[in-house]
Amino acid sequence: MEAHKDNSQAPWYRQRWPWLLMIGPAWVVVGAVIMITLALRTPDALVVDDYYKRGKAINQDLSRDRAAAAMQLQFEAAYRPAEGRLAGVLSAGGKPVSGPVLIQLVHSTQPEKDLKLQAQAGSDGRFSVALGMLERARWQVIVEGERRDWRLTGQWKWPEQQSVTLVADGAPSPLK
Repeated sequence: MEAHKDNSQAPWYRQRWPWLLMIGPAWVVVGAVIMITLALRTPDALVVDDYYKRGKAINQDLSRDRAAAAMQLQFEAAYRPAEGRLAGVLSAGGKPVSGPVLIQLVHSTQPEKDLKLQAQAGSDGRFSVALGMLERARWQVIVEGERRDWRLTGQWKWPEQQSVTLVADGAPSPLK
């Protein structure tokens, strides 16, 4: 009478240990297939195809920053979610700037969420533009003149920062 069953004569696929040892490599293969599928189906939004052209254009962009500094430009804006508006003021050397202003809110990781706004600054430098619900994010803010001859840039972490102030390098800093 033998109570212990001897598995040494059973084929390998009926043994428990080979299957337990194959589980790890099988999960690695499944994970690799999932990662390759994701990599092929979702484009990398942070890589630019024409990086060389954009690199050469940096000097042109810097000249716009220098023009903003020479004008001592300052941009202040606050988002009012209840009203669905972005309102603020644009000044140069403490004096109001009037005319069309291009405001871009660039999402840090998802370019499809970028926002381009056209505002009209009045004679007092104040503007107000409609803005739907603003997503919680770290936004890159780019403000340009209509002719794109100057530019202000900065970061805005909404909603932690209720307003954003951009000051050109060399312009006097706002008092808060």
